Formats: sequence, C-alpha cells, structure tokens
Amino acid sequence: MATSPPARRSKPDSRPPSQVTTRKTRTVRRRAGTRWGRWLMLALVVGLGFGAYAYLALPEATWLATQNPKTTALIEQRAEEAREEGKKARRRQQWVPLSSIAKHAVDAVVISEDASFYLHDGVDTVELARAVEESVRKHKLGRGASTITQQLAKNLWLSTDRSLWRKGKELVLARRLEDALTKKRILTLYLNVVEWGNGVYGIEAGAREHFGVSAAQVSVAQAAILAAMLPAPRKRSPSSGSPALWRHAQRIVTQLETVRRITHAQAEEAHAEVDRLLGRAPAGAGDAEEPVEEEG
Repeated sequence: MATSPPARRSKPDSRPPSQVTTRKTRTVRRRAGTRWGRWLMLALVVGLGFGAYAYLALPEATWLATQNPKTTALIEQRAEEAREEGKKARRRQQWVPLSSIAKHAVDAVVISEDASFYLHDGVDTVELARAVEESVRKHKLGRGASTITQQLAKNLWLSTDRSLWRKGKELVLARRLEDALTKKRILTLYLNVVEWGNGVYGIEAGAREHFGVSAAQVSVAQAAILAAMLPAPRKRSPSSGSPALWRHAQRIVTQLETVRRITHAQAEEAHAEVDRLLGRAPAGAGDAEEPVEEEG
C-alpha cells in the first residue's frame, strides 16, 4: 500500500525578530493609513458639498450694513409657537443705536457672552474646541460656545434646534457677518434683536420690560442682570428667583471691576443693588455652578 509522503516542515523564519515585527507594523500602519485616507476623502467631499450649499443657499449679509431687519427667524419661530398654543404672539422691540445704550450695559453683555468678541473673526476657536471635546466626552451636544456673531446669525436666519447641521450653517453665516460688517454694527444688531424674555427683543425693550427704564438709563446692577439673563432669557427673568441669575449677575459685576470698566466703589454699589433687586443670595446660590446652556 502506498504511503503518503511525510509532511513538509515549514522552515523557521531566520530573520531577526525585530525585522519580523517591523514588517507587521508596516502592514498595520499601511491599512490604518488607507482607512484614514478614506475618512479624509469623505470629509473632503462632505466639506466641499457643504461649501457649495453655503455659497448658493445661505443668505448674504452685506445689506445689513445699512438696513435693520424687519423681523428675524427667532421672532417668527416664537410667533408660530404662540399660534400653535392658541395664543397671540407678543412682540416688544424698539431699535436704538449703540450710542443710546449705557456703556456699562454694552460691556456687561460682551463680558458675559463673548469676552473675545473684538479679537476673533466670528468664531472663538478655543471655546469651540472645548465645546466639541465636552460633547464627545458626554456623547451629546452640550454648551453652545457661541460667539455674539454666531448668536446673531442664529437669531437672524436659523432655528433654535441643536443639530450639527444648524451649527455648521451658523459658523458659515457668522463668517459672512464678520466679512460684511464692522464689529460695532454686529454688536448693534445683536443688542437690538436678541431675546430678553417672552416676546421681548432687544436691550431697549428688555430694560423697559424688566426695570422700567431705557437702555441708556440702566444702572450697573441692572445691566449685569440683563446680561446674566441671556443664556436662558425666558427662564431667568428678574422675578423668577433663579439662583443662577443671581450668581451670574454678581460674577459679571466682579468681572466689570476686574477689567476696569467700573470702579471698586461702583462694583460695591452694584453688588448691593443686585441683592436688592433679586433678593440676597437666593436658596441654592452657593451650590456648585450648573452648566450655562443657551435656550436653543
């Protein structure tokens, strides 16, 4: 009976272990590089597609250099929400130039909402990177990290949904605003359209609604409270008893003094007035600070 030939033994690899490892490492790196190359190509295609969409479909901002918008996307959204609830839409708004707003009120808003406003081109890349890192860590969209310019873009043209698609459009529109307008004009528009309560738009209407004075007449404490309302203006009214509003307003007063926008005497007076207006240290005001999250 024929017998099978003996199995051939594989010859041992005579190469040094370092060479074998190097070859395997190169193979792994090559495959990883291929995968990354595909992802980068996909990102490039998506980026080009979004760029074309942004150029063709998103609105221009040049006309805002000389004209005030008659309405905004946010005002129309709030009106639609009121109609769906069977209510009459409320709108309080009165346009004023920057010169008709108390200087400490302008400073309070900038310090609170976008301390780097005069330094960036519409997007604060440091804050944006922190927000992205936080979102990845928590597996959800968290704090907005929006500049004043981004907030203006959202108010003028976009909805309050928190999708990445909206955020992408917001970034493009913010850059368009910065390219077309001066910082002074962007700030003027923002202070006249931003929401300051239910049906209240702009700082003039906000000052009259909550304190019964014009934007030119608000005290340092009133300005700090108005600025502290902005992350959640319909929840943090002066009459809400919000610990977060009290804490934020007091912090803004301190920051105004720190950057020498007000004197130490003005700061002490403002701290005391915040206590009178909101109540001294509301319950929970000493707790660990909760994340500041924009309404929409």
